[in-house]
Amino acid sequence: MTAILGIALAVVMLVVVTWMLLIRALREKYAVLWIAIGIVILVLSVWPGLLAAVAGVVGIALPSNLLFVLSITLLLGVALHLSWELSRAEEEIRRVAEEVAILRGQQEAMEASLARDRDARSADEK
Repeated sequence: MTAILGIALAVVMLVVVTWMLLIRALREKYAVLWIAIGIVILVLSVWPGLLAAVAGVVGIALPSNLLFVLSITLLLGVALHLSWELSRAEEEIRRVAEEVAILRGQQEAMEASLARDRDARSADEK
């Protein structure tokens, strides 16, 4: 029963990630991670003894402990990556906001210059 549930979870995950890629709701660089996770879940569901064999090779007593260690490591990696992406996005937003402020100032200066020229021409015509 657990194997069937794992296989179903992996298939649903892979279908959802593929669908999100097709509608452009998920970028490719993030999809690679989720596809890899889905494939690992699928492999471990089809061959449940594989986790126990890997745990034995690594020297971990219980396969579930290996699963927890891998999951925590993955979550820490995702959190670090998202923090890095957020820092880059904040820097880009700050840079774009500065550029917009400069452009807005230039536009206001040009509009003021045009208004002065228009007023000067109007005064000369009268």
